[in-house]
Amino acid sequence: MNDDDLRDLARDAGIAVEWRDVNDKQHEVGPEAMRAILAALGLPADGDAAIRESRERLRESQRGLPPLCTALAGRPVLLGLPGEPEFRLQMENGETREGRAGQRDGLCTLPSVEEPGYHQLEIGGQRTVLAVCPRRGHAIAPGTRPWGLAVQLYSPRRTGDAGIGDFTGLAQLAGSAARRGADAIAISPVHAQFSADPERFSPYAPSSRLFLNVLHADPASLGPEALRAALASTGLADEFARLESLDLVDWPAAARLRLSLFRAMFDRFPGDAAFDRFREEGGEALESHARFEALHAHLYGRDPALWHWKDWPEEYRRPQAPGVERFAGEHAKEVTFHAFLQWIADCGLGAAQSAFKDAGAKIGLIADLAVGTDGGGSHGWSRQGQILSGVGVGAPPDIFSPLGQSWGISAFSPRGLRDNGYTAFLEMLRAAMRHAGGVRIDHAMGLARLWLVPQGGDASEGAYLHFPVEDMMRLVSLESQRHEAIVVGEDLGTLPEGFRDRLDETGVMGLRVLYFEQAKDRSFTPPTTWSPGAVAVTTTHDLPTVAGWWRGRDIDWRVKLGLLGEGADGAPQYAERAEDRTRLWDAMCESGAAEGPAPAENDGAEVATAAARHVASAACALALLPLEDALALEEAPNLPGTTGDHPNWRRRLPGEAATLLDEHDTAARIASFAQFR
Repeated sequence: MNDDDLRDLARDAGIAVEWRDVNDKQHEVGPEAMRAILAALGLPADGDAAIRESRERLRESQRGLPPLCTALAGRPVLLGLPGEPEFRLQMENGETREGRAGQRDGLCTLPSVEEPGYHQLEIGGQRTVLAVCPRRGHAIAPGTRPWGLAVQLYSPRRTGDAGIGDFTGLAQLAGSAARRGADAIAISPVHAQFSADPERFSPYAPSSRLFLNVLHADPASLGPEALRAALASTGLADEFARLESLDLVDWPAAARLRLSLFRAMFDRFPGDAAFDRFREEGGEALESHARFEALHAHLYGRDPALWHWKDWPEEYRRPQAPGVERFAGEHAKEVTFHAFLQWIADCGLGAAQSAFKDAGAKIGLIADLAVGTDGGGSHGWSRQGQILSGVGVGAPPDIFSPLGQSWGISAFSPRGLRDNGYTAFLEMLRAAMRHAGGVRIDHAMGLARLWLVPQGGDASEGAYLHFPVEDMMRLVSLESQRHEAIVVGEDLGTLPEGFRDRLDETGVMGLRVLYFEQAKDRSFTPPTTWSPGAVAVTTTHDLPTVAGWWRGRDIDWRVKLGLLGEGADGAPQYAERAEDRTRLWDAMCESGAAEGPAPAENDGAEVATAAARHVASAACALALLPLEDALALEEAPNLPGTTGDHPNWRRRLPGEAATLLDEHDTAARIASFAQFR
């Protein structure tokens, strides 16, 4: 086999055959990684003949116009077509425009279109959707300096929540925040999980990004009488109370209880015109998800070896297969049950957003869009042509993870997206913005490139795959404007060159995290110099809280779990943290957020208050204060690189959602945060 031909095919398919690490050392991608990623793209390369066939298939797919082309509003439309053909443009508003294209720099050129939208274009005997996009997405009103909170949705307590924070609790928290002047609440991902496998609950490895985690739906959403009847018929009242009293979410037990209650309610459900409309409007996507949930419960429940849909009998491996249609007919009630769950969840999230906005919030909820999904889930099954299979998303080796990272999740296929008119990408964006005034895109550099690891391979043996970033960013701007939703892009880690500039150009707000805003000499930079177009935060879900950072709780955990290496006692890390504490306190004194000598290591509350003020004073367009820092808690929601050893995604907050912000120190800290905006 000719490795040069393999490398050429890989390059043409968007794979970077070389990459540089954090120390600027260049690495070459191995042939096995290239072949695995090419296979995931539908371009087999396991021999010379296969490489030739894949090269021709790739060339063929790039001939002519794709199903969707993007253009910028007010700019000439450039298309990869020869000559000067006649065109006919059917606008979204019904208007028709006709003419003849010109030529510019070897590209077919149409007159500019001012109106953003999805217009139908006929040109040179071909048809395509012309997505005319604004230069920038929806933005925060100029001259305003809004602030908000960030919350892990499962964490706030509410009497009657059965052990998991839910959308009703979110609405109560939002009302309390709005009364204090908050304009936004950023929430953790609420993507659909696996009802048949409650052991899987990481919000960043969902089954589907098109639908909601039904465990966040309120058990009393159909009325308190319906809940009482369900508790009586199931005999789960004691379990309900036990789960509610726990300090850590017991996801498996709470999921089983919630689903049992919902099933009991569904069995008595008389029907509702609103549910019928919801199911009709949900169309094929909702039906496929409901069918997947029913199939997964049926097959996996019968045989644990049938967890992944690729291991299902052939008749069920594709949503359009006759076997799936037959199953849906024979199990119509079960399929309807899962659509019913989505309806309850959708109503709950919509009500929380409406309540927050009605209370005066200018932005509302900011949804969190995970970077990918579990490949064995509903999204991977229903959108097989547009989601990669056989490779997982991760990160190359860096200072924090010398061996690299493999997250075990799947992502979109750039080739599949282009060939299918970006339909899966667009429906995902629309789902995220449906009940939100903003969306945070996790690992936003995935719009430009992703580090992919072949299934079963080491994280260091991966490669970067490039994505059509121009088209994807333009579509993000278009959907942002149509939904009047701001967009936040998590731009932390190893970024492609010029990526932050691209975010700024399109109005996507990056993140500026307190701990990372340091100069080369490790001094903390003044918040007045932070990026005006970004979002300022004290911390994120993957980082220690301010009080925890001050005390070194994150280092304690890493020492305890052996994450620093066998026998390491963390001495260098503790010493470095001591120096950083001094630097941070000095910076907060200089910004006017703190005064006097630095507090003791165990006095994190005073530091949390100063950090809140410091971040609030940033030049950034929006400032968010995570609830853990509003409450001056020491423990973080997540410790990357751990699973069962650390209680990731399980910690509950002290106090009720409706009154959580009323506690004296918390209220004072939030008031101080707001004052510094």
